[in-house]
Amino acid sequence: MQPINRRQFLRTSMAGLGAALIAGRLTHAAEKPATYYDPVEVVKLGKTKIKMTRLGMGTGMRGGGRQSNHTRMGFESFNTLIKTCWDQGMRWFDVADLYGTHPFLARSLAQMPRKDYVIATKIWWRSGSLPEHERPGAQGVVERFLKELGTDYIDIVQLHCLANKDWPTELSEYMTGLDKCKQKGLIRAHGISCHSLESLETAITEPWVDTVHARINPFGAKMDGPTEKVEPVLRKLHEAGKGLIAMKVIGEGTFGNDGQKKDQSIQYVLQGGFIDAITIGFEKVEHIDDFTARARKVPVVATT
Repeated sequence: MQPINRRQFLRTSMAGLGAALIAGRLTHAAEKPATYYDPVEVVKLGKTKIKMTRLGMGTGMRGGGRQSNHTRMGFESFNTLIKTCWDQGMRWFDVADLYGTHPFLARSLAQMPRKDYVIATKIWWRSGSLPEHERPGAQGVVERFLKELGTDYIDIVQLHCLANKDWPTELSEYMTGLDKCKQKGLIRAHGISCHSLESLETAITEPWVDTVHARINPFGAKMDGPTEKVEPVLRKLHEAGKGLIAMKVIGEGTFGNDGQKKDQSIQYVLQGGFIDAITIGFEKVEHIDDFTARARKVPVVATT
């Protein structure tokens, strides 16, 4: 069987949230009950050695200038969100220099065993958007990140907000620097967070890329292009062994109040067969409860 694609998904989903699709894809559906996706199941991230929960918490809603909605809410509210995620079984957290959330996360996880969770962060290499003008090399930035996060190593470090198809040439020094950090054991994997279809396409054949943050949902909201164009590129990245992390699954909140669209988007990403993990920028405890409950209602489809 082939993984569900967007066109198939929308055709069947609109008729009843995928009932027809599920009936045709569940293995021995008539003989055994359906199993459902566990949002906190531990999964492997592409060809890396990193294992992480399927769902993690993002901290960059409306992020910029080392601030985000998550820093603006204050540490106590931020800490409540992290603790709720932890209590529900989530064990990976998405931060970035641009968001200013490194010290917040370090404080929240200070008492947790480091081996029990995964941190993904990002380097802001562009001019602007940070208080200082200087952009030090990757090794210097990573050393600062380690201090801010209170850790000896970072699981994933990505180059943030790539939009140029020629980014391997433009950012070759950063790539070399992150390679050295990986060789020293300061980071476990490196990659990119993409904000254009062209940069995603370049990553397919770029051996340096271990992981990719990509914007994806079935409605094309806050994405790098129409879903029917983005999805085939993500499938090629998945086939190339890149660890794929989905972001903007709820369209950066665009359809956060539309239960049907949320269900359809969560189902699409979980059943698609090309996404390893998901990051959601939860801003309220009830958002965490709502998302995980919806994910647990999505039947597992059998793929080969």
